[in-house]
Amino acid sequence: MPGEVYATVQAGEDFQELRRRFRRFAFPMTAAFLGWYLLYVVLSGWARDFMGTELVGSINVALVFGLLQFVSTFLIAWLYSRHADNKTDPLAAKLRSELEEASHGS
Repeated sequence: MPGEVYATVQAGEDFQELRRRFRRFAFPMTAAFLGWYLLYVVLSGWARDFMGTELVGSINVALVFGLLQFVSTFLIAWLYSRHADNKTDPLAAKLRSELEEASHGS
């Protein structure tokens, strides 16, 4: 019986919308982050003069790009938290309550 309930929820429009909302955020953000990281790696390997350019004292472009990798990671985590709070969590909570009601009712 529980398998039938889960299959029904998975086939439902709300579940499909939940997946769409997640993918609309996750896929573009993943592509953007991987592109940003690849740029850092490529520049580090093939643009050594540029990456070695000193900006302030012994702080160079490569160090700034490396630190910005951390900044972008935390920014993405924060943006995802906001996205989840506003877009996916309310719908997931609705689906969860419907699923709990259906599984307790059977």
